[in-house]
Amino acid sequence: MLTKRIIPCLDIRDGQTVKGINFVNIRDAGDPVELGKSYVEQGADELIFLDITATVENRQTFSLLVEKIALNVNIPFTVGGGIRSEDDVSRLLDAGADKITINSAAVANPGLIDILANRFGSQCVVLAIDANNEEEDWIVYVHGGRTPTEIKALEWASEAVQRGAGEILLTSMNHDGTKNGYALDITRQVSETLPVPVIASGGAGTHQHFIDVFTEGKADAALAASIFHFSEIPIPELKQFLHKNDIAVRL
Repeated sequence: MLTKRIIPCLDIRDGQTVKGINFVNIRDAGDPVELGKSYVEQGADELIFLDITATVENRQTFSLLVEKIALNVNIPFTVGGGIRSEDDVSRLLDAGADKITINSAAVANPGLIDILANRFGSQCVVLAIDANNEEEDWIVYVHGGRTPTEIKALEWASEAVQRGAGEILLTSMNHDGTKNGYALDITRQVSETLPVPVIASGGAGTHQHFIDVFTEGKADAALAASIFHFSEIPIPELKQFLHKNDIAVRL
């Protein structure tokens, strides 16, 4: 049986880790390199670092940060934010990242997924989907959750996988930062429909929420931020809880 993965997510703004609620009300959460090292020691399975205010000016700064992370972290980590080209991906992978995640640029140009998968391999191309529940359907948003599209999340995830995406990072904007639990319905739909791993994101607040997303939501991995950043749920404690409740995890 494949083990379920626990993945802390670090949103980076101006070199610092930050966290918001429903994509707004952002507060500082600390140094990303030190946090990353701490999560390795605690037993995190992977890490995700997202440059949430990526611009042309700070991309090089982010690459330098990725180099620092790679020197201090010995578990797989994914980076994203403002990635629009092969060159962007090449620079981040050369800096030490294991995988990259794309969102807005892929929606604007779906062929980018094909290009990146063909050059770098599907295993390192993660499609991030920010989805909002509207009138009984899940709609894709871009530009850091600020701009709605007319694209349905499940249809977009399916197309992306056909084009070569090797993993889906699915964030419910409705649940993000609320600590009321993951969006189990859309997570289950995507997980059961697609042949690639699905990372559930948005809403973790209790130990039980992780059991729910792994059992009812059928997710392969669960991502969380503030509950880890602010030590509300220690990762070793969470993993022991999951293990005792028959969820296969790496201890």
